[in-house]
Amino acid sequence: MWRLPGARAALRVIRTALEKLSPAEAQSQTAAGAMERAVVRCVPSEPKLSLSFALADGSHKNMQRDQSEPLGRVLSRIATNALKGHAKAAAAKKSRKSRPNASGGAACSGPGPEPAVACEPVVKLYYREEAVAEDVLNVDAWQDGAVLQIGDVKYKVERNPPAFTELQLPRYIMAGFPVCPKLSLEFGDPASSLFRWYKEAKPGAAEPEVGVPSSLSSSSPSSSWTETEVEERVYTPSNADIGLRLKLHCTPGDGQRFGPSRELESVCVVEAGPGTCTFDHRHLYTKKVTEDALIRTVSYNILADTYAQTEFSRTVLYPYCAPYALELDYRQNLIQKELTGYNADVICLQEVDRAVFSDSLVPALEAFGLEGVFRIKQHEGLATFYRKSKFSLLSQHDISFYEALESDPLHKELLEKLVLYPSAQEKVLQRSSVLQVSVLQSTKDSSKRICVANTHLYWHPKDGVSLCRPGWSAVAGSQLTASSASRVYAILLPQPPE
Repeated sequence: MWRLPGARAALRVIRTALEKLSPAEAQSQTAAGAMERAVVRCVPSEPKLSLSFALADGSHKNMQRDQSEPLGRVLSRIATNALKGHAKAAAAKKSRKSRPNASGGAACSGPGPEPAVACEPVVKLYYREEAVAEDVLNVDAWQDGAVLQIGDVKYKVERNPPAFTELQLPRYIMAGFPVCPKLSLEFGDPASSLFRWYKEAKPGAAEPEVGVPSSLSSSSPSSSWTETEVEERVYTPSNADIGLRLKLHCTPGDGQRFGPSRELESVCVVEAGPGTCTFDHRHLYTKKVTEDALIRTVSYNILADTYAQTEFSRTVLYPYCAPYALELDYRQNLIQKELTGYNADVICLQEVDRAVFSDSLVPALEAFGLEGVFRIKQHEGLATFYRKSKFSLLSQHDISFYEALESDPLHKELLEKLVLYPSAQEKVLQRSSVLQVSVLQSTKDSSKRICVANTHLYWHPKDGVSLCRPGWSAVAGSQLTASSASRVYAILLPQPPE
């Protein structure tokens, strides 16, 4: 009898083969010999593990158990749940039989014999064809590749398979603009995951034949879906998709096995885009990522939503903009397409809302090979993205200007000059301006590093003082420290009175 095995990860070869088959072939092979799935999530830093599986009656069970609990208690609980599920299914069947027929009379079937009282099913856990002892702790018992048997049904145990912890489509989708799903994986990698896009069949279109790979059953009874030819993470709708919803079918993977698939439908239809944008012409010069010896940088103030939706913005700053053009959902589509089209190695952004960073920029730029860091100021902040194939983040430093000015001896002379201008000194010390410093190391040559300084400095034409320029970033090929990096700014003071 097996007791304490070492950890073992079994390759999901069968799953990989099934992904390459048509739905009809996959269904036939699954029916022929594949077992049900029992998913176990067990993380050393957490006291409990989760066990998820579907019973024969169709009910889905998600159990939370202590990792230090003996296996026997879990198996006993599973048996009880299976018995309850069987009883509920029998009661529902009996209720349907006794329900009056359409003419108002009693059901045609007679009373018939009472069903026999069900007994608890035999529940066992096997590993390498040996029963696991009931005194083995959960943390050791539920190994990847084990087999859980509940009555006559067998389940293949998958311990910590790749899984999506978050999956979301944008709220606003436009033709000609990339759709980048927001996703987070556990035990997996987006590059090893499978994606398949579908679009809603046009009203009045002929129903696809059953079993044809280009069709997919929908969770919405009134909708049918047609498979597109896109099997990548990002999908760019065409004008032919206007008025239709999208569906994403994705399977998380880690390069060796696949986890449970999920489907996600867009809440809105594809809207018409604005047509050719000014940045489309600039993209003609940035179609490819630069070679390793070159670095392409982009700096962009993307206008925080908190500033775009004020009456002052609508009537004074941007009176020429239609109201819809200032809406965040609309602007995010344009920002994503413009930034990804530059194929930059380093991107410095100012006036970034926290939600925009996590829900829009990260999904879009991550899909194109960039990783980002964020620094909040008050209502908005700074974001720096870098290409993962070229750089790794060596260190990050967030520097408050007024704190550095007051506390760092390096700035003593500057502070003494600022005292001569009380109004300017008050403005400077009240500002929440920060400097986001990212030290990046080349993935090809560890001796090469660059220091990226990204900031958004205060400026107002009536104040007579400017902290350098409103939106500013710099890339230096050196090994700057946080202290020396904090000096990469200048205060522009008015001319002293004669």
